[in-house]
Amino acid sequence: MTRNLAITLVLLIGAVVSLGIFAYSVDRGAAAPEGASNAAAPPSAPAPEELLVRESSHYLSRAENSEVTVVEFLDFECEACRAQFPVMEKLRADYEGRINFVIRYFPLPGHTNSETAATAVEAAAEQGALEEMYVKMYETQAEWGESQESKAEVFVGFAEELGLDIERFRATMEDPATLERVRADFDDGVELGIQGTPTIFVNGRQTESMPSYEALSSMIDTELGA
Repeated sequence: MTRNLAITLVLLIGAVVSLGIFAYSVDRGAAAPEGASNAAAPPSAPAPEELLVRESSHYLSRAENSEVTVVEFLDFECEACRAQFPVMEKLRADYEGRINFVIRYFPLPGHTNSETAATAVEAAAEQGALEEMYVKMYETQAEWGESQESKAEVFVGFAEELGLDIERFRATMEDPATLERVRADFDDGVELGIQGTPTIFVNGRQTESMPSYEALSSMIDTELGA
């Protein structure tokens, strides 16, 4: 066998082996079950609607027949959520009557009072004071946030300021079903892959971290066809 012929044979064998590996890889990808990592949806794909809004979810603002819904997973003890709060309030005001705003609880484990704050907001919502307590939590966050002690009594004080039935408020806050309701929101967030707050979706599409008013309004306008 000549030297040139030997080199040619080696190259041919290498090409065949490479082609075989390539074909095997393609076949594996084609046969991968739905939901496998190589078949994952692109980041821009909308999140499942059933995980974003439940029948029990709270609407801060609701527009009849609106086809645009903004969903925020939040933690009342989160400083970033507090920084995002004015942006969300401006959006609510500017798009009043045109879109829906939904809040979901996502109390981070590292915050001692975030879960208790969420149960307080839930207890206020049960008496028709969702928005008032939602606003109160952010306006006062510097007074109770980051504490390692329970601030449940502070939240009861907020309920008194709002003129709520305190006995009923306490009972709802302490009801295991209320905590279960809060944790159900958290579980949906985990299933959506949420790792921090605030996490915001516009018609199921997740925004960038800490989106500006301009970024959010651009997404909303696109969905409205403006």
